[in-house]
Amino acid sequence: MNTPTPPPVDPGSSAPGAVERLGFAPEQVVQEFGWDADVDEALRVAVETACGGELEDDEYTGAADAVLLWFREEDGDLGDALVDMVGVLEEGGFVVLLTPRDGGEVDPTEIDEAAVTAGLHLAGTYNASGGWRAHKLVAPKGAARR
Repeated sequence: MNTPTPPPVDPGSSAPGAVERLGFAPEQVVQEFGWDADVDEALRVAVETACGGELEDDEYTGAADAVLLWFREEDGDLGDALVDMVGVLEEGGFVVLLTPRDGGEVDPTEIDEAAVTAGLHLAGTYNASGGWRAHKLVAPKGAARR
C-alpha cells in the first residue's frame, strides 16, 4: 500500500500564529469536542478571538464551519470520532485534530488511517502550543458531500 508522506510539522508554537495558519476566520461557527482540564486554554481563546464568538460545545446541534477535536491515545477509536465530526461540518468546513505532544500521543499512522476512513486528508500539521500538535483535516477538493 502506498502511504503518502505527511506534510512537515510547522515549527511555530504561538496560539494566535497557529490559529491563523489553521484557517480560522471571523464569523465561523466552531464546535469543540474532547475538552478536558488538560486542553490549552490560550489556543481556545485564540480561536474564539479569531472567530469573534465562543466555541460551541458537544451538545450544539447546528452545523459548524470548523471542529476542534482534542484527542488523546486513550480516547477510543479516532476513525469513529472523525466520522462523527464530518457529520457536523458545513460544506468546505475542516477539522482540527489536536493531539498531545508528550504523553498520550496519537500515532501518525493512526491519524492517516482515521482520516481516510472519514473521507478526509491531512492538509498540515502544526505545533499549536507547547503541549499540543494540531492536524488540519479537510475533505478532498472536488469531493461530493452527501
